[in-house]
Amino acid sequence: MKIYPAIDLMNGQVVRLAQGRFEDRTTYKKSPFEAAQGFVASGSTYLHVVDLDGAREGRPMQVDLLRSLAAEVPLKLQVGGGVRTVEHVEALLSAGVERVVIGSLAIQDPKLTKRIFETYGAEHITLGLDVMLDDSGEPRVATHGWQQVSSISAHEVLDSYMGMGLNQVLCTDIKRDGMMSGPNFALYKKLQTEYPRLCVLASGGMHKVEDIRQLKADGVGGAIIGKALYEGTISLEEALQC
Repeated sequence: MKIYPAIDLMNGQVVRLAQGRFEDRTTYKKSPFEAAQGFVASGSTYLHVVDLDGAREGRPMQVDLLRSLAAEVPLKLQVGGGVRTVEHVEALLSAGVERVVIGSLAIQDPKLTKRIFETYGAEHITLGLDVMLDDSGEPRVATHGWQQVSSISAHEVLDSYMGMGLNQVLCTDIKRDGMMSGPNFALYKKLQTEYPRLCVLASGGMHKVEDIRQLKADGVGGAIIGKALYEGTISLEEALQC
């Protein structure tokens, strides 16, 4: 099971949003480098970074910072936020990022997204699905930094990219993100069961180490942990031991 401690960046600072609302954020005193070095000390292998400025602007805004982070910290970086073109993907990979998260682009321009898979390989691309459940419980995909919710289901998107060698998907339950109310276990177990070839990364609502144990018991491929680390309700060491 992969554990990705998370850093959300806004104006070069570490922040966390509540349910994706830019106006409802908490700013932490640690710099991105201090946070990342703390994760290394705890034994982490991975780091998930969200460029919130990029998500809002529609283009990566933190490339220089990410390049420095990749050079100074021995972690495998997975980065998303504002990736809309081949050039954006190239810039991030050239900066030392291991995996680029493709979110809105996968919905808006499947043809271009498939070209990115062909050019860089599925091992460098993570499909990012930010979802809100409709009245029937079907996860509907949101785009543009969660500011727009489409009628497209997560299953439709996954089905369209499985033939491209897709091997990792990051699924965020927007309603739970940053709320520390516990993850949507049923959603992630269902996705992992339906797509056993994928590593499904659960994101949103992590609150205690038991959440990680439950996800592992359900066979879920990995988890993103953000606010719970900064608020001290989950110890990264304990999460990694799971």
